[in-house]
Amino acid sequence: MDFLTTLPVPRRVAVAGATGRMGRMLIDALRHAPDCRLAGALAGASAANQDAGAVLGFDSGVKIVSELRAGLADSQVLIDFTRPEATMAQLGVCRELGVQLVIGTTGFDEAQKAAIADAARDIAIVMAPNMGVGVNVTFQLLAMAAKMLSTGHDIEIIEAHHRHKIDAPSGTALKMGEVIAEAMGRDLKDCAVYAREGFTGERDPSTIGFASIRGGDIAGDHTVLFAGAGERIEITHRSAGRASYVQGSLRAVRFLADRKAGLFDMFDVLGLR
Repeated sequence: MDFLTTLPVPRRVAVAGATGRMGRMLIDALRHAPDCRLAGALAGASAANQDAGAVLGFDSGVKIVSELRAGLADSQVLIDFTRPEATMAQLGVCRELGVQLVIGTTGFDEAQKAAIADAARDIAIVMAPNMGVGVNVTFQLLAMAAKMLSTGHDIEIIEAHHRHKIDAPSGTALKMGEVIAEAMGRDLKDCAVYAREGFTGERDPSTIGFASIRGGDIAGDHTVLFAGAGERIEITHRSAGRASYVQGSLRAVRFLADRKAGLFDMFDVLGLR
């Protein structure tokens, strides 16, 4: 009996986009996580009232709903990998209900990022363009390389994703650019180049270039090229699938357990600061 009382109370987690690829993987992962349980599933009206585990071949006991308050009524934290407009709709309800957020959605504009930061005054939020542990370690390696190669090397970021991705460059690529720019004492807004076409002239050595590839089912490849005179250094991270994002999201859920408010990222979750 004493052993039973020491078991952690599972965190009650809702999943946005429950019928999507990430949503299904999150629901399956929650099924096997001893310290978390599925408490809500959000999706469009066409999927409402279906069991959230039906497509995965099990009965979760949680019905998919389209109404936000109903889906969050029994939840402590919402995991969101949807689209910016859906995230913003969920943000206000989460703030009102005191539900924490783990945001893996990308493509936010500056006003939307500001709204998320404002909501974090009342609820705890983890927001990261990539929840994977490995890619966040890669960010640290890029910062180290950028400090050492801040002069004499041209920097290009090349990313590739599946044909269904709707934003470019990817949130991970932009984060890489931000990390590199910060390490060199620059602001990415002032030095990023997102497109080249026609007569461009010589490359400005102070810029950070981006190139995006879309096709097939590529989960996510990112390479940062530091091209100098007589040498090239490439730092690459490749995702074989979304499993790393799922496990990182659950780590973020656990990290938020004793946080009342604040905006955090995966560096905070993984203790990389």
